[in-house]
Amino acid sequence: MSTSEEVKLKIPFGGKFLDAAYTVPIVPHTHGVIFTHGAGGDMNFHQLVSMASFLACNGILCLRFTCKGLNLNYRIRAYRAVMEHVKSSKEYEVKSWFLGGRSMGSRAAACIIRQCKDSPDEGLVDGLICLSFPLHPPKQQSKLRTDDLLLVHYPVLFVSGSLDEMCEKSVLERVLNQMPVAAEVHWVEGASHGMEVKQRAREDIMTEINTKVLSWIQKILQKR
Repeated sequence: MSTSEEVKLKIPFGGKFLDAAYTVPIVPHTHGVIFTHGAGGDMNFHQLVSMASFLACNGILCLRFTCKGLNLNYRIRAYRAVMEHVKSSKEYEVKSWFLGGRSMGSRAAACIIRQCKDSPDEGLVDGLICLSFPLHPPKQQSKLRTDDLLLVHYPVLFVSGSLDEMCEKSVLERVLNQMPVAAEVHWVEGASHGMEVKQRAREDIMTEINTKVLSWIQKILQKR
């Protein structure tokens, strides 16, 4: 018996629509997670589908969406449109949301959650989930993408591969010490930016990641 169901929808964005999908728990739920993909792919990227299914099976509403494009400002505007949709929608109401994304999608999420502080949306969000945050271009550790991260005033979870060519371990650990909130990082040993590990099944990797994300969400909610 399934413990969740998927409901597809289209979210207005300017003069077009964003493809999106809710993964809805069959049990009562009070909190949700919004996330989107990286520079390539779409909302059906296997990591997003896996996480949505796992979290929904554990009572957390999930909304993932597609926004194709390499322009970060465009991705941020799309994420904001999704936020406006969940605020106005009466179909799946929750008390609050965690914002997140994979790679470039997590950069867009970081910008949105940074803007929530001291705004009418301040109580709507609980934290930020960054999967494979692209902290710097490959082999360019001096070009840090930290402008939004250093202004985030919500709990943050980073899930990164220890061999991620866009997030050197020592560099991220220095950034954590500069952030104004208690940020946590979970290193997937031997994983690349794409969360691939030699001689390890991707389902096994996602079980590790999903379990960590769920436990972190539960920990944050217990502190509310």
